[in-house]
Amino acid sequence: MRLERLNYNKIKIFLTIDDLMDRGLTKEDLWKDSLKVHQLFREMMDEASEELGFEASGPIAVEVYSLQAQGMVIIVTKNHEEEESDEDYADDYIEMQVKLDQNCDIVYEFHEFEDIIQLTNALYSQGLKEGTVYSYQNRFFLILDEHQPIHVDTLVSIIAEYGNPSMISIHYLHEYGKCLLEDFAVEKLYSYYWKKNPQS
Repeated sequence: MRLERLNYNKIKIFLTIDDLMDRGLTKEDLWKDSLKVHQLFREMMDEASEELGFEASGPIAVEVYSLQAQGMVIIVTKNHEEEESDEDYADDYIEMQVKLDQNCDIVYEFHEFEDIIQLTNALYSQGLKEGTVYSYQNRFFLILDEHQPIHVDTLVSIIAEYGNPSMISIHYLHEYGKCLLEDFAVEKLYSYYWKKNPQS
C-alpha cells in the first residue's frame, strides 16, 4: 500500500493486487459493502493518519479507480468546513460518498525515456505494436488498452521489469501531460531504435 498527500484535505492510496490478496480480498470485493472492505478502509485511514497526519472523520468523498491487472487507486477527500469542531462527529463516524470507476487501460510510468525504448523491444517481440506515450513532470508514461495479443498478466509482468504502475490516471495525463507518441507507439519506437540499430 502506498499513500500520497495531494493537498491539505485529499490523499491518494495505491493498492496492488498483492495488497488485496494479503487481506483476502479481490478487486470485485471492493464494489461490495462488506465487513472486510470496511476493515480495509479503516486500516488505510489508520495508516494515512500515522504516515501523513490525515485524520478522516465526518463526511468524506471516496473515489475508487480500478486499474487493469495492477490494483486500485483510491482518492479520499475530507469535506470539513473550518467552523466544524471535533464535537460535531464521533471518533468512529465516517460518512462516505463512494464513486467507482473501472479503468481497463494499462498505465505504467518510467523515470527515463530509455526504459521505454528498452521495453519496446520486449513488447514488439511478443507481437504488441500499439500504445501511447506521454510525458509529465520529468517522467514518461506508456498507455496500453487491455486488448493485446498476449495475456494481460504476461504483459504486466514484462512491463514491470522496466517501470512501475502509474498512480496518475489517463484522464489526468490527457489534461496535463504532453503526448509524445500517439497510436502504435511501440511499433514506432521499435522501428526507429531497434530496426535501425539492431546491435543496441
